[in-house]
Formats: sequence, structure tokens, C-alpha cells
Amino acid sequence: MKPNKLLTIATLLWLCVQSIGAQNQLVTYPSPEGAELKNDFTVKVRQPGKEWQTIDTYAVKVDEVRGASHHVELASMGYFDFAGEVEISVLSNKGDIQTGRVRPLSYEITPQINGNILTFKLDRPRNLSIEVNGDIFHNLHLFANPIDPNNPLKPGMNPKKLKKDRNLIYFGPGIHQLPGDTLNVPSGKTVYVAGGAVVRGCIRAFNVRDAKILGRGIVHPQERGEGIHIGNSRNISVEGLITTQCPTGGSDSVTIRNVKAISSYGWGDGMNVFASNNVLFDGVFCRNSDDCTTVYATRKGYTGGCRNITMQNSTLWADVAHPIFIGLHGNVEYPDTIENLNYLNIDILDHREMQVDYQGCLAINAGDNNLIRNVRFENIRIENFRQGQLVNLRIFFNKKYCKAPGRGIENILFKDITYTGKNAELSLIAGYDQERKVKNIRFENLRINGTVISDDMPGKPGWYKTGDMARFSIGEHVEGVTFTK
Repeated sequence: MKPNKLLTIATLLWLCVQSIGAQNQLVTYPSPEGAELKNDFTVKVRQPGKEWQTIDTYAVKVDEVRGASHHVELASMGYFDFAGEVEISVLSNKGDIQTGRVRPLSYEITPQINGNILTFKLDRPRNLSIEVNGDIFHNLHLFANPIDPNNPLKPGMNPKKLKKDRNLIYFGPGIHQLPGDTLNVPSGKTVYVAGGAVVRGCIRAFNVRDAKILGRGIVHPQERGEGIHIGNSRNISVEGLITTQCPTGGSDSVTIRNVKAISSYGWGDGMNVFASNNVLFDGVFCRNSDDCTTVYATRKGYTGGCRNITMQNSTLWADVAHPIFIGLHGNVEYPDTIENLNYLNIDILDHREMQVDYQGCLAINAGDNNLIRNVRFENIRIENFRQGQLVNLRIFFNKKYCKAPGRGIENILFKDITYTGKNAELSLIAGYDQERKVKNIRFENLRINGTVISDDMPGKPGWYKTGDMARFSIGEHVEGVTFTK
């Protein structure tokens, strides 16, 4: 064989080995000294046939409401990065596992259980809740991330070299206390919080352009409050981090990807949008002690309406209030419009709210003279939540939070929505008066416990409203509600 042909074969073999290596990777991050850990579980991960690696589990606070009282409970949280396939072992240090589940249930991950060990495989990144013996308040939040393409520290690189990059603010593994509990990110800069890092305080992008807040670590104030906050800024990216809350106000062109927000205190909303345009949430996980995600108009010093807001490929868990909430706040004197919103491919794991005024997994409540129009809910899977409603569309005057009722709710599409459960209360659709109506509401392939709700569904008496078959109350000042297959 000619030498050049041998060289070509050797090059191809090398490229194949490199490709296989790139497709099968596993990166774990030891916790920093001084971090608060939890030992309910011993978690390990490995590539098939290789050595097990231990995943440290942090203590995370979640909110359990018992009656009308709030109780902070300590759950567990761990994370790692991978490409290819991994095997995961979760050992319950509290004793045998009678039942175990991995959620979202739509992922169809059926764990194997042997005594006090639960095992399963992953072939793609997932943000998961692992629940043993039905306990959702001492569960394991396991965030299996993709390999991080943004990590500035390359294999073999001396971390000191990163200090020479004037456009990079780097937090390596360890615990970091921000001076004054706040870091204000300058325009054009990238903040990177490495895996194994805990930043105590709030990272803010205020009045800046072209800034990034990236990484795999944790950003958490010492007490309550936002870990990441975007205000009056443009072209901002946030990716990969674990935090408490991540609001966006008065901003344009914001992308929040694979960010996890867990809160346990009052008014602990996950990912608010105030008076902003062109905001994308992709692959986020929210478990919050108030609304998981909201879109409001004028609010908290930010003025104007909202346009072009999308949340997709995400998981929402509301220990209190709404998973998705739109429209409450605005400007009564100079009315705002909230329009062109999309909620696509979302799993809702829980919704628990006793107050009827604040129920609804998919809720649009128009107040403060807001007009809300052109909203799309599509491919949303709602699991058996504890208490609340599936849908709440209302124009109302909530005097606790509003100065006037909303102007209208128009052109809302619910497509491929599924609910599997038994705890849904009566959903509400209601306008306010002849000038303030709910109009043009379409349900396409709404499935409740496997039954498609449609205007021509079998078994529906001719004198029933179709909403009756879904336990939806369709009230006055509502026009154009349709249910189709």
C-alpha cells in the first residue's frame, strides 16, 4: 500500500476517534468548600461501561403550602454536563424505595428500582425531578446539561490566563461574595460562572448592550431576591445558570436559555417580563413560590407594552400561583398592549393555589386597561397538579393590584393541550362588559384524560355548551369560543 494511502487511512481513523470522543463526554463539577449540601441521596453518573462519578447534591429551598401557611422545605439539587448517553444511579439514604418516578412524565423515563437504588439512562440533556415514595418537597432536582460551548477555560489552560481577557469576568470554582451583593455587567462584557462556583448576590445587566451572563454555576442572593436581573438593556444572553429569579424589564432582544430558577419565599416569581419586546426563553426550568413566568406591561418603573415573547421547550412547577400568567399590570392613563406571545412545547408539573382569583395553569387576566391579543399555547402537557384550574381567561378589576379593568382579550389559540389528572377545578372564561370582551378563543385538540373536547364530540347533548364537557365556565361578554379536533 502506498505511504500516502496509509496516511489517509490513519487520518480517517484519528478523525473517527475524535468524533466518537466528542459525541461521548461527561463533565462533573465538585461542590465548593462551604456550600450547603444535602445527603438525602447519593447520586452517581457514568458513561456506559466506564467508572461511576459522584454528583454532589446541594440543598435548595422550596415552598410547601399547608392550609394557608407557607413552610420552607429543603430539597436536593445536582447537575452535570454530557453528550452521548449516560447511566444515572440515585441511592435513597432514607431507606427503601417503594415508588419512584422521573418527571416530566412526557419523557417516558421508567426507572429501575432495586431496594434503595433507582437507576435510569439518558440519551439527551434533560432537566428532571426525581421523586421517591411520592415526596415532592424532598425530591432531587437533577439538571443534565449539554456540554457547555461557552466555557472559556479550555482543557489544560491555566485559569490565570483568563484574567487577560478584558471582556470577560470569570468566577471559577469556589464561593464568591459580590461586593454590595451586586455585580453590574458593563456593555460588551461576558460574565462566566463556572461549574462548581457559587456566586452570592445578584448579577445585573442594567442600561447596557451586548452583554452575556453564562456558565454552569449557581447565582444566589444571601437572602431573598433576584439572582439575575435584566433592566433597560438590549441584546442580552443568559444561559446555563442556576438561580432564584430572573426578571426582564424595559428591554429588547433578550435570550434566556437553559436557566433554572428555584424560589421559596413570598412573591418569588421565576421569570417575569415587564414592558419588553423580543424575549426568548428556551429550555428553562422554573420551580417557584409564586408565578413561574409572567408577562406584564408597565410595572416596577418599566413602561410600555410587550411584544414577541416566546417560551419554549421548558418545564414549569408552581408551588404557589400560576405556571403561566399574562396581563395583570399596565398603564391606566396610557393603555398598553401585550401581543404576539407564544408558549410552545412545555411541561407543567404542578399548580397549587387555593385562592380562586389566582388560579389557572394557563391564565390571562387583563387589568389596568391592557389589551392582550395574539397568544398561542401549543403542545403543552399538564400533569396532575394539586389544586387550581386549567384555564383562566378574564377581564377583571382586581382592586388589590389594578386601577381599572382590562380593555380586552382577543385571538387566543390553545392547540394540542393535554391534561391528565383529577384535581382541576372549574375553569373560567369571562369578559367585563360590552366594551371589554373576550373574543375569538380557539381550542384545537384539547385532551382531558384522553378525551378530545370538541363541538361535535360523541356523547355531548345538543343543549350543552362544549365548555361544559371540559368543566369550563364560559360567562358573559365572551364571543367566538370554539372547540375542534
